[in-house]
Amino acid sequence: MTSATPASPNPTAHRTGRWITDWRPEDAQFWESAGSKIARRNLVWSIFAEHLGFSVWLIWSVSSAFLASVGFDFTPQQLFFLVAIPSLVGALLRLPYTFAVPRFGGRNWTVFSALALLVPTVGYAVAVTHASTPYWVFCVIAAFAGLGGGNFASSMTNINFFFPAAKKGTALGLNAAGGNLGVAVIQFLLPVIVGGAGIFGLVRASGSGIHLERAAYVYGALCLVAAAVAFCWMDNLATAKSSPREQLSAVRSKHTWLMSIIYIGTFGSFMGYSSAMPLLIKLNFWVAAPAPLGTGIYFAYFAFLGAGIGSLTRPLGGWLADKYGGARVTLYSILGIIVFTLAVVWTLAQLTANPTADPAIAAANKSWFPWFLAFFLLIFAATGVGNGSAYKMIPAIWKRDAELTTTPGTPERAAALATATKQSSAALGIVGAMGALGGFLIPVTFSSPWVHNPLSATKGALVGFVVYYAVCAVVCWAFYLRRHPVSATELGATDLADARI
Repeated sequence: MTSATPASPNPTAHRTGRWITDWRPEDAQFWESAGSKIARRNLVWSIFAEHLGFSVWLIWSVSSAFLASVGFDFTPQQLFFLVAIPSLVGALLRLPYTFAVPRFGGRNWTVFSALALLVPTVGYAVAVTHASTPYWVFCVIAAFAGLGGGNFASSMTNINFFFPAAKKGTALGLNAAGGNLGVAVIQFLLPVIVGGAGIFGLVRASGSGIHLERAAYVYGALCLVAAAVAFCWMDNLATAKSSPREQLSAVRSKHTWLMSIIYIGTFGSFMGYSSAMPLLIKLNFWVAAPAPLGTGIYFAYFAFLGAGIGSLTRPLGGWLADKYGGARVTLYSILGIIVFTLAVVWTLAQLTANPTADPAIAAANKSWFPWFLAFFLLIFAATGVGNGSAYKMIPAIWKRDAELTTTPGTPERAAALATATKQSSAALGIVGAMGALGGFLIPVTFSSPWVHNPLSATKGALVGFVVYYAVCAVVCWAFYLRRHPVSATELGATDLADARI
C-alpha cells in the first residue's frame, strides 16, 4: 500500500491495492515531506492517459478529411456532423466519469478508462478498411470515440484532490494542457501515420495510398501502455470520497451554471474549432485537382497548429490565474476571442465560395490563408488561456464561499474547506461537460444545411458565436469581478487576499 506520513488510523483504510488513506495537501509539512512527490507522480501519468483520451476523442476531426481518399463519398454536412458526434457523447459522459473517481478511485478509473478506448480504436480500424461501411456505422464508432472525452473529467477531478488550493491552477492547467495536446498530436501525426503527409522532408507521404487503420493500431497499443502505467504507478485517495448528495449539491449552485456559460465559450470554442479546422481549411482553401497534390492549401500541414497553441497556452492561463486572479484573466481572454473572431469573419468575407471545387477559385482564396490562419491561431491562444484560468476559478469560488461562512483556525473551517474541495471537484465535471458541448455545437453550426454554401454557413456561425462570447464576458465581469462586499471582519485579515476569484 502506498503511504504518506504517519497518521492515525483512517476508517476508510479497508481496501486493497494502491490506496492512500492519509492525504493532507493543505498541511505544509505533509506536502513538503511526502505529498508533493506523490502528487507530481500521479499528475505525470494522468497527463499521459488523458492525452491519449483526447487523441482518440478527436481522431475523426482529421480522419473525416481523408475519407474521400479511401472511397467514402460523404457530403460536407455529413462530415461536420461526424466530427461533432464524439464531442456530444464526451460531454454527456463527463458527469458519470466525474462521479466515478470518488466511487472507484482515480488510479482504478484511469486503468478502466484507458482500456475502454480500445472499443473506438478497434471499431475505427474495421470501418475504414471496408468501403461498404455505411455512414451510420461511422456515426456509431464516432460516438464511442466520445469515451475519450469522459477521460478529461475524471482526470481533472482526480488531480483536484491531490494538490493544495494554491497550486491547483498550475496543476490543473498542466493536466488539461497535456490532454488538450492530444488534439494537436493526433491532427499532426495521423496524416503521417496513414501516409497522407510527410514531416518536413524527413518522412514522405506514402506512395501506396492512405491507410487510416494504421492510426487505430498505434493508438490502441498506446492505450494498453497507459492502462499499464496507471496500474503500476498511480494511486487512489481514500480521502477523495464524497456522497452523491455532496456531489450533486454542486448542481444546485448558481456558480456551476455561471461557470458553465463561460466555459462553453472558452473550452467549447477550443474543442469546436479544433474539430472543424481540417474541414474548414479543406473546404475553403484546397481542392484535389489537379492530382496528385491538388490546388491551394493542404489541410494536413496546418490543421494541428490551432489545437497545439491552445494546449500550450492553457497552463499559462492557470499560472496567470494563480498570480492575478482567474476572473480577470478569463475576462481578458474572452475579449481577445471576440476581437480575433471578428478578424476571421473579415478574412472569410474576402473569399469566394467554391461549391464546384474549382482550382482557380482555390488558388485565389489561397492568398488570404495567412490572415485566416494567423487570426484563428490567436483565437486558439486566447481560448487556451481562458480554459486554464476558468478552471482555476472553480475551486477558488468554492474555497471563498467556505471561508465566508467559517472562522479561521476552527474545525468548522477545516471541514468546510474539505467539503468545498469535494463540491468543486464535482463542479469541475459538470462545467467540463457543459463546455464540451461547444465541441458539438460549433461543427454542427458550421454545417447548417439551410445555408446554401459552407462558406456562408461559417461566416454566419462565427457572428453568432461573437454574440455568445459577449454574454460570457458580461457574466464573468458581473459575478466575479465587480467589487465583492467582503470585509476583513468577515474573512479575517489573513484570508482577505484569497477572496479574489
